[in-house]
Amino acid sequence: MRTRRIGSLEVSVVGLGCNQLGTTCDETRTAAILDTAVDNGVTFFDTADEYGAGASEELLGRLLAARRDKVVIATKFGSTYGAAPGDGGASPRWITAAVEASLRRLRTDRIDLYQLHFPDPTVPIEETLGALDALVQAGKVREIGCANVGTAQIDEAARAAKDNGLRPFVSVQNRLNLLRPEALADTVPAASAHGMAFLPFFPLASGVLTGKYRRGQAPPEGTRLGDHVAPEVVGKILSDRTHDRLEAFEKLAGQDGHSLLELSIAWLIAQPAVASVIAGVTSPTQLLANVAAAEWELSEDTAAAVTAVAHG
Repeated sequence: MRTRRIGSLEVSVVGLGCNQLGTTCDETRTAAILDTAVDNGVTFFDTADEYGAGASEELLGRLLAARRDKVVIATKFGSTYGAAPGDGGASPRWITAAVEASLRRLRTDRIDLYQLHFPDPTVPIEETLGALDALVQAGKVREIGCANVGTAQIDEAARAAKDNGLRPFVSVQNRLNLLRPEALADTVPAASAHGMAFLPFFPLASGVLTGKYRRGQAPPEGTRLGDHVAPEVVGKILSDRTHDRLEAFEKLAGQDGHSLLELSIAWLIAQPAVASVIAGVTSPTQLLANVAAAEWELSEDTAAAVTAVAHG
């Protein structure tokens, strides 16, 4: 599989989003997914301390222990979801506690990419960067990144790092997919201007870009929209405009003998700023489909045509 850089880290262009591990996926299924990933060239695993209340990190730590030096592990800190009062956020106090907990759950002596999960307006960014810089200096973290940020926050963090002689963020993890391409106009250029890699989350738009939903048909049982989303919300998600674009994407993909899912991932990889597409999966079969998509290198004409539909 092709690889790209996140700062000093070399990662596979298709990674594994680990939010389903320890929640939807039990240990047996998680082990099968991780084995399939490593065996097929996936080296980048992205998790967070909040996923499964730490269960995702624990499974990764236990199941990847024997292969630790062959993989790149990214995790996140700072979410206040489900946290005790006073926990979470981006203060130096919390960062110091959070990193030790993640290191323990991951059974490792270093985190390859440590990411601020959400901005914390109560803490000056230079304080956050100072605490993260200390972790890098101590060898507990190799690179640092951020997520769910806007253009102004990317610029502010870059200025603060430069002005204070601190380690800068080397990556930005924000939403980007064929149905939500807005980042191409703001956060992707901002990241690129500062030499930062871009990591798109929700690359398949929570399953909408897999081809499983059809115009005029109820969402299949066993799918997210079929089992977990109210009908009125489904109607908004699967609007006529959405179906128009899905059908246009499928036509473009079919011209080259590919599927909508393959186009969705290949198009993201075709963006120069994207380092790795971190799609979550619940089975080895889904993982293999994502890996296969990485083999398709879009032509400039096809990529341009797809982008035009995405913005249409």
